[in-house]
Amino acid sequence: MPEKVVHWADQIAHEVKNRVEADDALKSIVKKHGYIVLDEKTPSGIIHIGSGRGWVIHDAIAKAMRDAKMKARFILSSDDIDPMDKLPGYLDRKFEKYMGMPFRSIPSPVEGYDSFADYYFMQCVEKFEEWGIKAEIESTGKMYDSGAFNSAIKTVLDNSHKIRAIFERIYEKPYDKLPFNPICENCGKIGTTVAANWDSGNEVLSYRCEKDLVEWAQGCNHEGKISPYNGNGKLPWKVEWAAKWISLGVVCEFAGKDHFTKKGSRDVAVAVSNEVFDYMPPYPSSKTSIGQGYEFFTISGKKMSTSKGFGAGFAEISSILPPRILRYLLVRTRIHAAVDFDPYRANDLILLFDRFDKTERIYFGEEKIDNETDLESQKRVYQLAHIGELPRKMPMQIPLSLAGMVIQIGLNEEGAIRILQNTGHLPKDLSGPDHYYVMERLHDAKNWIEHFATEEYRFTLRQEPPEINLPGGLKTALREIPRILRETKDEKELHNKFYVLCEEHKIDIKDFFRASYNILLNRDKGPRLASFLLAVGHEKVSRLFGNI
Repeated sequence: MPEKVVHWADQIAHEVKNRVEADDALKSIVKKHGYIVLDEKTPSGIIHIGSGRGWVIHDAIAKAMRDAKMKARFILSSDDIDPMDKLPGYLDRKFEKYMGMPFRSIPSPVEGYDSFADYYFMQCVEKFEEWGIKAEIESTGKMYDSGAFNSAIKTVLDNSHKIRAIFERIYEKPYDKLPFNPICENCGKIGTTVAANWDSGNEVLSYRCEKDLVEWAQGCNHEGKISPYNGNGKLPWKVEWAAKWISLGVVCEFAGKDHFTKKGSRDVAVAVSNEVFDYMPPYPSSKTSIGQGYEFFTISGKKMSTSKGFGAGFAEISSILPPRILRYLLVRTRIHAAVDFDPYRANDLILLFDRFDKTERIYFGEEKIDNETDLESQKRVYQLAHIGELPRKMPMQIPLSLAGMVIQIGLNEEGAIRILQNTGHLPKDLSGPDHYYVMERLHDAKNWIEHFATEEYRFTLRQEPPEINLPGGLKTALREIPRILRETKDEKELHNKFYVLCEEHKIDIKDFFRASYNILLNRDKGPRLASFLLAVGHEKVSRLFGNI
């Protein structure tokens, strides 16, 4: 950890460490398990990019802990034993027959995966290396199978009166359920069962699978007795959350702010942890406070929802937006600040890439910053956001807007590199890591142009001069552009010469620019003209302007 705590992840690591060192029980847990940072997700369908915020937050915290010489582990659990209670609109109606069954018991929509849960969860996990997320992947269902929660299950059922009191106190209404959902031995459903009686001495649970218990699934009316252990059912989510904390030795787990509302799931879980398990709830909660969750990651101000199918899929967006840039966005933003990002908005992506490049330059000392705290903060953001081993020297940088322009002129990455070498943006002997970084940026620019860029940034360069009627003075001025371009290689100098040219021929500069863009692109506006002409090159410019 840096000498000064300048990043939220380091601050959290510092506070968790202080809490553990002040509590003998926690010290014993950490000695046995390490500093466990937990997150979890129900694989109920396409997992959206919003979930990625929690994963990056917990990964950054665990990384900050390891930097501080704390033995930290980030565990991400798939809550695959949860029941299907909504059918996503993009699924075939044949899946309706599985409503109420655990996601891990439902077939995968795509061949090659073990289950419905495995397919949707692993789609995301397979992208973790690209995001720099280092997580131990667990299945909640398999943890139940292994008996990891058996002790907690017995504690909950033996203290069901305490659970009842917690629910009634928080929700101010009767709660008469036994806090366990068996899996029906007859139909395999978990969303339709009701625990009727707990025989603590024999450790057997009586239950019913009720036909009309819920609107979204039908039970089979089977009645039976079953051991609650080793995967035969699960605890209700709000109770299960607390059971995970004590069973795994969790010392830090955030969640979205919706879970942290008054009478929300964290409220119940913290009470169960305190009053039933006598376990210190993980940071940011405590014995006396539930703390505060992280803000939402939104697209155009709308919260993304897995069940409603709104927003960009985590796995999908990784193929068109660079994960390293999205990770940077999430790491640089404080967790209690909302992130509203829209790649389709005119300049959102350009600004994000530019900020990333600036942070990189600051880290390598290529751009100075006077405020010492801001300097250390920017450097720490770069360290926590970076994926893989930190480079020894600053990577070659090409602004996204410039990369987007030359990729369209050059038609492919190699053509774009030749343009950048001809304009002096790149050395002629580009190789090794520098070649990789430039190719990476050009690939990003190509995706930006294809998927997100507004018409302002998209264009098709004419290959032949158009037939266009222009006033004599304007036409004469435009025909001088190839000569001026041959003599001038500096963008600023070239831009200034346009004004001199217009003064000499007594023409309006606006008419000059408008006509130039029409000759080049068949429209009235385009990229900054001086840099654009330099990128297009003298040969093509001569062909287009020399014979108008």
